Amino acid sequence: MRASRSSAWSAKKKGLVGQYKNNGAEWRPTGEPEQVKVHDFIDKELGKVNPYGVYDVGTNTGWVSVGTDHDTAALAVNTIRSWWNTAGKTAHPQAKRLLITADGGGSNGYRTRLWKTELAALAAETALEITVCHLPPGTSKWNKVEHKLFSHISMNWRGRPLSSHDVIVNSIAATTTKTGLTVRAELDTEQYPTGVKIPDAEMTSLETSGTLSRHEWHPEWNYTLKPGDTPTK
Repeated sequence: MRASRSSAWSAKKKGLVGQYKNNGAEWRPTGEPEQVKVHDFIDKELGKVNPYGVYDVGTNTGWVSVGTDHDTAALAVNTIRSWWNTAGKTAHPQAKRLLITADGGGSNGYRTRLWKTELAALAAETALEITVCHLPPGTSKWNKVEHKLFSHISMNWRGRPLSSHDVIVNSIAATTTKTGLTVRAELDTEQYPTGVKIPDAEMTSLETSGTLSRHEWHPEWNYTLKPGDTPTK
């Protein structure tokens, strides 16, 4: 078995939870259209969701965490943590390294310090050597997670109001393809505060300690985080 596992990782467009219009079409009995709200003002009780996904290239499986709080790097890394603890380490018990291909921007962007420090904590926690390769800005459409996972999820729930958290999670988990894709989904109700600042000293420490090592080719986009003494979550 290969020691290095490859996963594509990304976030999907945020969505309002409630009886709102959802683009696309779904077959329904004549004269019985799905009733939706005229305006898309956010429901204060249901709020929004932030679906984040992992696509395991080796097994053609997907994992999606549906976050109910803020879209942050901590939520991003916790999705990877949940996938690894729930599915990844069972599917790849001999794996020592993890390769992540991620978009260039957003909460998992190459400039985001919290993304790197959270990944360092995950590497220490799992004893995995984590290599990240970011797609250059403007090229996220080539990320496999979009073509292999989220495109099928979008087709599966199109034309159907995302009326509750259960509807969203179950719609994602019901996604399959003729090529054998299966998807697992869960709701992430943890709180992820915004505005977390990572000081220069902490980033410098990651590099001087060898925990974070940048590659020679485009070191801003390609780097590896090695297990070390980073505090675990």
